[in-house]
Amino acid sequence: MAGRTARWGVALALGALWWWGVLRLVLAPDAGVLEGAVAIGGWGLSLLPVHCVPKARAVGAAGSDQWARSWRRRWRAARGRERGAHSG
Repeated sequence: MAGRTARWGVALALGALWWWGVLRLVLAPDAGVLEGAVAIGGWGLSLLPVHCVPKARAVGAAGSDQWARSWRRRWRAARGRERGAHSG
């Protein structure tokens, strides 16, 4: 319970800091680099994939060995098409 409360507290504090930076940029004529850095940093954090799960738990995820086999198959198919075009 205490961990959840702490996470919410940190999230709210960082959200308030981000809004402070954005509002200062929009409303204050003397806003500068600090406010811009806070606003851009918060926006950049929003791009993080926070809803990811480990590949082992993901439904339908291909393992690294499957990727390698798939690429080899594609490469062989492309080479076969290339050879077929030159032989005719």
